[in-house]
Parts: sequence; structure tokens; C-alpha cells
Amino acid sequence: MEYLNDFIKFSVKKKDDFTLIEFELLRELEPSDLENIKPPDPVKEGFSSSAIILSGRGPIWLYGYLIHFYHPVRAIAIFDPRLDGAVVIETHSRNFKVGEVIKREEFE
Repeated sequence: MEYLNDFIKFSVKKKDDFTLIEFELLRELEPSDLENIKPPDPVKEGFSSSAIILSGRGPIWLYGYLIHFYHPVRAIAIFDPRLDGAVVIETHSRNFKVGEVIKREEFE
């Protein structure tokens, strides 16, 4: 499923207990763009009980915004291509540990 804003595109792929949220910038972002970003809503889209994996090339402050936005979900991990997996950075579940690497084949 894709969600398009004027300057950022989000793709959502669900698999088992994971939801992969990939984003692509359609132009260079300005910090003031944050107030207009509308990421896929985990409650409305039915993935609030899963762990999400964020993936995409963007500024660190965009990642900070997205991490805060998705705070209520089960766990948040950030994809790192060098590890071929996603690093858990926040969790509300005993099934995940901060620093754990979730391998790509588990969520793709």
C-alpha cells in the first residue's frame, strides 16, 4: 500500500508480526515540512500491534519525527543495509530487545 504526500512517498508491507514502512523523498526536505508529513497511521491501517521497520534515505531529524510518531507500536527497528537487517531501537514487548538485529528475511 502506498501513501503519497507532496514531497514524500510511504510504502507499507505487512508480513507476520512485522510492518515494513519504506519512504522515498520526492524532493529535498526542509525542517518546516515536518508539520505537513502524514505517515501511515498504525491504528487506522491496522498495524499498531506489530513491530515496524523504518527504511529510507532521509535526514536524521526525519527519523526522529517518525520514531516519535510510531512510539505506540509494539517495537520500532531501523533498517541498516550493512547488517542486512533492522536494529530494534525501541520496544514495548518482551519479544524484542533493544539492539537486536532482525534479519531481512524475517520481514520481507
